[in-house]
Amino acid sequence: MSSVSAQGVVERASAELSRRITGLGLRGRKRSPGVVERVANALCGPAVAASAPRVPRRRRPSPRPLVWSQFILEERFLEKFFLYFNASDRRTLSQVCTKWRDVLYSSPRWWTGLVSVLDCRELRSSTGCCMQRFYNSLIRRGIRGVVLVSATDDDINEFIRQFPLSAHHVHAISLKGCTITDRGLEAILDHLQVLFELELTGCNEITEAGLWACLTPRIVSLTLTDCINIADEAVGAVAQLLPSLYEFSLQAYHVTDAALGYFSPKQSASLSVLRLHSCWELTNHGVVNIVHSLPNLTVLSLSGCSKVTDEGVELLAENLPRLRSLDLSWCPRVTDNALEYIACDLNHLEELTLDRCVHITDIGIGYISTMQSLVALFLRWCSQLRDFGVQHLCGMRSLQLLSLAGCPLLTSGGLSSLIQLRQLRELELTNCPGASPELFDYLHEHLPRCLIIE
Repeated sequence: MSSVSAQGVVERASAELSRRITGLGLRGRKRSPGVVERVANALCGPAVAASAPRVPRRRRPSPRPLVWSQFILEERFLEKFFLYFNASDRRTLSQVCTKWRDVLYSSPRWWTGLVSVLDCRELRSSTGCCMQRFYNSLIRRGIRGVVLVSATDDDINEFIRQFPLSAHHVHAISLKGCTITDRGLEAILDHLQVLFELELTGCNEITEAGLWACLTPRIVSLTLTDCINIADEAVGAVAQLLPSLYEFSLQAYHVTDAALGYFSPKQSASLSVLRLHSCWELTNHGVVNIVHSLPNLTVLSLSGCSKVTDEGVELLAENLPRLRSLDLSWCPRVTDNALEYIACDLNHLEELTLDRCVHITDIGIGYISTMQSLVALFLRWCSQLRDFGVQHLCGMRSLQLLSLAGCPLLTSGGLSSLIQLRQLRELELTNCPGASPELFDYLHEHLPRCLIIE
């Protein structure tokens, strides 16, 4: 009896094992395991419910590759492609097709730094519809600077009529070679309500009275170049009417030392950049007025102020400690003594221009070579500079931009020593008789990161 019972248990256990192996175990109400199940559990472990068969996932079809004609119109590609070009290049790219134009016109970031140049002689033959589209494109591209060439009073009125949105869009305007009168200047300045930068170049009908009448306190940058009616009174208007002026550039042959006396200490808080080009009547007395009224200047140019001497440079060096850039080009009375004053007192100077200072010698360059902050040095057409002076320059470890163009006494041997300036980024050697093709090959080999202008 017992043997039959034992044999039956074994058979039932074998059947249970078979069901588990083949995954055919039945699911049911949870219950306590019986004798057969306990024997099976002891032999092969507890039962595990069979998992449902896996359904294979349907693969997404891979996108078909674009052909070239589609690729160059794909917006994501164009967004990266246009990054390889500057704003000036993108003017041409925008004319390739309407798609490229639309992408480039969609964001002002593609046009940063560009201004629109309009020759009014050509505009007179253009239709109003064409000009309207052009002005609308300026707004779309975020171009806020406009240059008007050869404009008359009538052209100014037409510009205002066709481009009314310029009143709150244009930040900078330049009038070059224009025959506009004081009336035209007043009209355009009254119209442009957010104007901050004004340039007048070759506008010979503009008078000093016109400047007194229409300059607005909003202007922070003003350039007056080659306007024959501009003299001392114009500088007086600038000093009185523009309290927030940050940058002032002036080229006027009839301006005297008295003009710089119009500036007062109230301008010292704002005026940081002063450029006086070819002001032939300025002397050291004008320099005295500058250092007393504008002690916080960071950029000063006296280019072509031929009556300024070493004593005037000494005044600048002693009283303008914040200068970062100084231009003394075309100042024939500047000698090595002036360079000694600069080297001793202007400890933060980063850029120095001495083009055509014909009395500078290697001794003066020796003084300059001690300036550890100097980054850019221009010595074009310094006719007394020799190889010994170049040896001094080789110790200037901060120098990144150097111009020795037109220096006639330099030899290939002296210029070859410039390879010691490993940090140099730009070197100009045009019109140097001592610069040979072999020298340029040698410099290119040892200064691979430097742009060498031959």
